[in-house]
Amino acid sequence: MSVEPRAHRHGPPGWPQEVPPPGAGEWELAASAWLLDQAPPEYRGYPPLRHHPLLLAWLVGHHVDAQREALRRATASARVDLSAHLPPEVAPRVFDVLEREDLRLRRVARAVDLLQRSLRGEGAVPRL
Repeated sequence: MSVEPRAHRHGPPGWPQEVPPPGAGEWELAASAWLLDQAPPEYRGYPPLRHHPLLLAWLVGHHVDAQREALRRATASARVDLSAHLPPEVAPRVFDVLEREDLRLRRVARAVDLLQRSLRGEGAVPRL
């Protein structure tokens, strides 16, 4: 059984591993590709988003915020909305899915924020 080494981190905690650090060759191209992977597929068809990474990062940030808000609403109403339609033993699995998705969206939101800051020319904000 072989274990692959962990990928080298390119930036501060939360920086997407698929994106090289700012200043590296074509890092903005890699950032745009990663951002498009986080966005609805339709975003790929809008030339301004493909040509302006900061605009793309800004819009993806709003999209992720909306997903997080939808997830909060779903979590708040899941028990009432689904209890009559799903067996009781499914409830823990529903909340597990919602919790996992919340963690994923938090990671994406952090990465998008870091990319946005870098695209604006700001340095990373240290975290305690």
